[in-house]
Amino acid sequence: MVGTSREQDTVGRQLKAKSTRDAEWGDEDIDADLPAAGMASWPLSDEHETDALMGIAEVCERYGVSPRALRFYETKGLLAPRRINGTRVYNRDDRARLRRILRAKSLGMPLSEIKHYLDMYGRHGEGRIQQLTYVIEKTDAAIADLEAKRAEIDATLAELRAINAHSRSVLSAKRKSGG
Repeated sequence: MVGTSREQDTVGRQLKAKSTRDAEWGDEDIDADLPAAGMASWPLSDEHETDALMGIAEVCERYGVSPRALRFYETKGLLAPRRINGTRVYNRDDRARLRRILRAKSLGMPLSEIKHYLDMYGRHGEGRIQQLTYVIEKTDAAIADLEAKRAEIDATLAELRAINAHSRSVLSAKRKSGG
Protein backbone atom coordinates (compact mmCIF):
# COMPACT_ATOMS: atom_id res chain seq x y z
CA MET A 1 0.00 0.00 0.00
CA VAL A 2 1.09 3.56 -0.58
CA GLY A 3 0.56 6.98 0.97
CA THR A 4 -0.13 7.93 4.56
CA SER A 5 -2.94 6.22 6.42
CA ARG A 6 -4.96 9.46 6.32
CA GLU A 7 -4.57 9.70 2.52
CA GLN A 8 -5.41 6.02 2.15
CA ASP A 9 -8.49 6.44 4.32
CA THR A 10 -9.71 9.37 2.21
CA VAL A 11 -9.00 7.60 -1.07
CA GLY A 12 -10.43 4.36 0.34
CA ARG A 13 -13.72 6.10 1.21
CA GLN A 14 -13.88 7.57 -2.29
CA LEU A 15 -13.26 4.16 -3.83
CA LYS A 16 -15.89 2.51 -1.62
CA ALA A 17 -18.40 5.14 -2.69
CA LYS A 18 -17.50 4.47 -6.32
CA SER A 19 -17.81 0.70 -5.76
CA THR A 20 -21.27 1.25 -4.29
CA ARG A 21 -22.23 3.34 -7.35
CA ASP A 22 -20.79 0.67 -9.65
CA ALA A 23 -22.88 -2.01 -7.96
CA GLU A 24 -25.98 0.17 -8.34
CA TRP A 25 -25.19 0.63 -12.06
CA GLY A 26 -24.70 -3.10 -12.57
CA ASP A 27 -20.97 -2.98 -13.29
CA GLU A 28 -20.11 -5.98 -11.15
CA ASP A 29 -19.44 -7.89 -14.39
CA ILE A 30 -16.31 -5.84 -15.02
CA ASP A 31 -14.48 -8.77 -16.65
CA ALA A 32 -17.50 -10.69 -17.95
CA ASP A 33 -16.47 -10.24 -21.59
CA LEU A 34 -12.99 -11.54 -20.87
CA PRO A 35 -13.15 -15.29 -20.22
CA ALA A 36 -10.26 -16.86 -18.35
CA ALA A 37 -7.35 -17.60 -20.63
CA GLY A 38 -5.26 -20.65 -19.87
CA MET A 39 -2.03 -18.81 -20.69
CA ALA A 40 -2.58 -15.69 -18.60
CA SER A 41 0.37 -14.96 -16.33
CA TRP A 42 -1.42 -12.14 -14.55
CA PRO A 43 -4.28 -12.44 -12.07
CA LEU A 44 -7.65 -12.48 -13.77
CA SER A 45 -9.42 -10.83 -10.86
CA ASP A 46 -8.83 -8.87 -7.68
CA GLU A 47 -11.62 -10.30 -5.50
CA HIS A 48 -9.62 -10.22 -2.27
CA GLU A 49 -8.31 -6.67 -2.82
CA THR A 50 -11.37 -4.85 -4.12
CA ASP A 51 -10.55 -1.33 -2.93
CA ALA A 52 -6.85 -1.70 -2.18
CA LEU A 53 -4.48 0.82 -3.71
CA MET A 54 -1.27 -0.55 -5.16
CA GLY A 55 1.95 1.22 -6.06
CA ILE A 56 3.69 0.82 -9.39
CA ALA A 57 6.13 -1.81 -8.04
CA GLU A 58 3.27 -3.93 -6.67
CA VAL A 59 1.34 -3.70 -9.94
CA CYS A 60 4.44 -4.58 -11.94
CA GLU A 61 5.11 -7.63 -9.78
CA ARG A 62 1.51 -8.80 -9.71
CA TYR A 63 0.88 -8.44 -13.45
CA GLY A 64 4.35 -9.19 -14.77
CA VAL A 65 4.81 -5.86 -16.54
CA SER A 66 7.60 -3.33 -16.35
CA PRO A 67 7.25 0.20 -14.97
CA ARG A 68 8.16 1.39 -18.45
CA ALA A 69 5.18 -0.51 -19.91
CA LEU A 70 2.81 1.03 -17.37
CA ARG A 71 4.12 4.51 -18.12
CA PHE A 72 3.79 3.78 -21.85
CA TYR A 73 0.13 2.75 -21.40
CA GLU A 74 -0.35 5.95 -19.43
CA THR A 75 1.12 8.12 -22.22
CA LYS A 76 -1.16 6.36 -24.73
CA GLY A 77 -4.20 7.17 -22.59
CA LEU A 78 -4.92 3.54 -21.69
CA LEU A 79 -4.29 3.99 -17.97
CA ALA A 80 -4.69 7.03 -15.74
CA PRO A 81 -3.56 6.15 -12.23
CA ARG A 82 -3.91 8.67 -9.44
CA ARG A 83 -0.89 10.19 -7.79
CA ILE A 84 -0.45 10.50 -4.07
CA ASN A 85 2.60 12.56 -3.12
CA GLY A 86 3.87 12.12 -6.68
CA THR A 87 3.60 8.33 -6.54
CA ARG A 88 1.35 6.49 -9.00
CA VAL A 89 -1.33 4.47 -7.24
CA TYR A 90 -3.55 1.97 -9.00
CA ASN A 91 -7.06 1.28 -7.75
CA ARG A 92 -9.33 -1.65 -8.63
CA ASP A 93 -10.56 0.02 -11.82
CA ASP A 94 -7.01 0.79 -12.99
CA ARG A 95 -6.06 -2.84 -12.44
CA ALA A 96 -9.17 -4.05 -14.27
CA ARG A 97 -8.19 -1.85 -17.23
CA LEU A 98 -4.66 -3.25 -17.09
CA ARG A 99 -6.02 -6.83 -17.12
CA ARG A 100 -8.09 -5.96 -20.18
CA ILE A 101 -5.09 -4.35 -21.89
CA LEU A 102 -2.92 -7.40 -21.21
CA ARG A 103 -5.63 -9.81 -22.36
CA ALA A 104 -6.26 -7.89 -25.57
CA LYS A 105 -2.52 -7.62 -26.25
CA SER A 106 -2.12 -11.38 -25.74
CA LEU A 107 -4.77 -11.88 -28.42
CA GLY A 108 -2.89 -9.61 -30.83
CA MET A 109 -5.13 -6.54 -30.64
CA PRO A 110 -3.36 -3.27 -31.51
CA LEU A 111 -3.19 -0.59 -28.81
CA SER A 112 -5.38 1.76 -30.85
CA GLU A 113 -8.22 -0.79 -30.81
CA ILE A 114 -7.66 -1.50 -27.12
CA LYS A 115 -7.99 2.23 -26.40
CA HIS A 116 -11.14 2.43 -28.53
CA TYR A 117 -12.62 -0.49 -26.59
CA LEU A 118 -11.70 0.95 -23.18
CA ASP A 119 -12.98 4.43 -24.10
CA MET A 120 -16.40 2.99 -25.01
CA TYR A 121 -17.07 2.22 -21.35
CA GLY A 122 -17.56 5.86 -20.45
CA ARG A 123 -17.29 7.44 -17.04
CA HIS A 124 -20.08 5.43 -15.46
CA GLY A 125 -20.42 2.37 -17.66
CA GLU A 126 -22.94 3.92 -20.04
CA GLY A 127 -21.15 2.37 -23.02
CA ARG A 128 -21.19 -1.20 -21.73
CA ILE A 129 -23.62 -2.40 -24.43
CA GLN A 130 -21.43 -0.87 -27.14
CA GLN A 131 -18.39 -2.53 -25.55
CA LEU A 132 -20.01 -5.94 -25.55
CA THR A 133 -21.23 -5.49 -29.13
CA TYR A 134 -17.70 -4.51 -30.16
CA VAL A 135 -16.25 -7.58 -28.42
CA ILE A 136 -18.75 -9.86 -30.15
CA GLU A 137 -18.00 -8.35 -33.58
CA LYS A 138 -14.23 -8.54 -33.06
CA THR A 139 -14.26 -12.09 -31.70
CA ASP A 140 -16.62 -13.30 -34.45
CA ALA A 141 -14.21 -11.92 -37.06
CA ALA A 142 -11.16 -13.39 -35.30
CA ILE A 143 -12.85 -16.79 -34.98
CA ALA A 144 -13.78 -16.79 -38.67
CA ASP A 145 -10.22 -15.80 -39.62
CA LEU A 146 -8.66 -18.50 -37.44
CA GLU A 147 -11.09 -21.14 -38.72
CA ALA A 148 -10.14 -20.23 -42.31
CA LYS A 149 -6.45 -20.48 -41.39
CA ARG A 150 -7.13 -23.83 -39.70
CA ALA A 151 -8.82 -25.09 -42.90
CA GLU A 152 -5.79 -23.97 -44.93
CA ILE A 153 -3.43 -25.66 -42.46
CA ASP A 154 -5.50 -28.88 -42.53
CA ALA A 155 -5.41 -28.89 -46.36
CA THR A 156 -1.66 -28.27 -46.38
CA LEU A 157 -1.10 -31.01 -43.79
CA ALA A 158 -3.18 -33.46 -45.83
CA GLU A 159 -1.16 -32.64 -48.95
CA LEU A 160 2.15 -32.98 -47.10
CA ARG A 161 1.05 -36.31 -45.61
CA ALA A 162 0.10 -37.58 -49.07
CA ILE A 163 3.46 -36.48 -50.51
CA ASN A 164 5.28 -38.04 -47.55
CA ALA A 165 3.39 -41.35 -47.85
CA HIS A 166 3.97 -41.48 -51.62
CA SER A 167 7.68 -40.68 -51.19
CA ARG A 168 8.02 -43.39 -48.54
CA SER A 169 6.38 -45.99 -50.76
CA VAL A 170 8.54 -45.03 -53.77
CA LEU A 171 11.68 -45.14 -51.57
CA SER A 172 10.68 -48.51 -50.17
CA ALA A 173 10.10 -49.90 -53.69
CA LYS A 174 13.43 -48.51 -54.88
CA ARG A 175 15.25 -50.10 -51.93
CA LYS A 176 13.58 -53.47 -52.57
CA SER A 177 14.43 -53.42 -56.26
CA GLY A 178 17.95 -52.33 -55.53
CA GLY A 179 18.04 -49.12 -57.22
